[in-house]
Amino acid sequence: MELKKKRQVLYPDDLLEYKSKVKLWFGGLFAPEREIFIARAPARLDVMGGIADYSGSVVLQGTLNEAAIVGIQRRRDKRLLVKSTGIEKEGLQTIINYHLDEFYESGKLKSFETIKNDFKKDPQCSWVAYVLGAFPVLLKEKIINNFASGATICIKSNIPIGAGVASSAALEVATMLALKFAYDLSFDAFQMSKYCQMVENFIVGAPCGIMDQMASSMGKQNRLLALRCQPHELLKMVVIPSNIQLIGIHSRVKHHIGGSLYSQTRVATFMGKKIIFSYLKEKSIHNPYNDYLCNVSTEEWTEKYKSVVPEQIRGDEFIEKYETHEDPATKIEPGKTYYPQKTAEHPVFENFRNQKFIKLLETYFPGDSKENLIQAGNLMYESHDSYSDNCGLGAKETDIIVNLVKKLGPEKGFYGAKITGGGSGGTVAILADKNVDDTLKNIATRYHDMTKLKPYIFWGSSPGALELGTIVTKFE
Repeated sequence: MELKKKRQVLYPDDLLEYKSKVKLWFGGLFAPEREIFIARAPARLDVMGGIADYSGSVVLQGTLNEAAIVGIQRRRDKRLLVKSTGIEKEGLQTIINYHLDEFYESGKLKSFETIKNDFKKDPQCSWVAYVLGAFPVLLKEKIINNFASGATICIKSNIPIGAGVASSAALEVATMLALKFAYDLSFDAFQMSKYCQMVENFIVGAPCGIMDQMASSMGKQNRLLALRCQPHELLKMVVIPSNIQLIGIHSRVKHHIGGSLYSQTRVATFMGKKIIFSYLKEKSIHNPYNDYLCNVSTEEWTEKYKSVVPEQIRGDEFIEKYETHEDPATKIEPGKTYYPQKTAEHPVFENFRNQKFIKLLETYFPGDSKENLIQAGNLMYESHDSYSDNCGLGAKETDIIVNLVKKLGPEKGFYGAKITGGGSGGTVAILADKNVDDTLKNIATRYHDMTKLKPYIFWGSSPGALELGTIVTKFE
């Protein structure tokens, strides 16, 4: 993506286009002569980490060229008027009217559960929870005591919905950042990511970890954000060697993080953690893991804990013995059977793989032997297999893409591939040489021939939301 320079900041073309065409696109909604605060947040490519984030893993995330752009203008009444372009193709309503008073009942802020259910009443409008959920979260967290005025919020996004590249997190981050400046609010980068995660967990009802929001807000162009999710410790920015690239291929099988398989995997993983920590307490053994499953080493898991965690357990059996799995984002279904041994094993080994992957990238330099890249790619394949074998979050379509990459191999400049994010479809991340673009297009063609699905290729990177901040404009 071509970037243009303004005031020592490089703004992507899509952000500059939004600013220049704001009157053309949204002039019927935004009022003239009043400031519009515009923020842009990119999609993210989950290179390593995925669903291990909620277990405290180190994760490695890149930013993509695709982004959500949100413009916010304060109103003189208490209405919340939201428009998103293009979502009518998904069967969704493009313009939604809300009112700040709807967040209250008998003068008190409604519970998150009530607000979530309010947004869910009309499926064509429920998407607005990702945007307007910021208001009750900021009120609940006492970042602001009262929104004295409403807002007009206009959205333009080119991130494919359901691609597993955090389109929802990008929308949440762009909204939260624009709100921060529009209402002169005070919160830091980590708080912003946390509040965006709260919107998704408690207002939307999707039990995501925090890596998506962190990557979209704090990511850097052509860098990989290494984050330890305990709860959000930024470790470093990893430089991508100049002769390789990370690409995403969207299978066109829609991933949904609020789906039953993702939730079931998360519940089972927290069950595994609760069982291990309860065992330590029962045996009066010191617990050194700081309440995170990923602080268990692979050796400790294999030698001490794997045999402690049952292969399967019914929800009601678990509740009777342990009462709760201590995850506020999910609920145990009493009649469902869970598989905590396999699901708990995944994040323990994923955390190990992720840290090793980072070291392999950091110690590789263009011109070196390709051994580091081959080993890094193998870690991606292992992660991909674990999504299916341990977590039940694979998909035949993403397997096809991974197998096409694997068959080409290092001799053709392809080192590794894996399903990303919450799995069950979505996007495959690929580690490859820089000069293989034509071969990537051939992979996409072969995939289309095999599945009749037309894949979408994510090329390149762009700045994170905080690197750009907001731009302010108005029109006559």
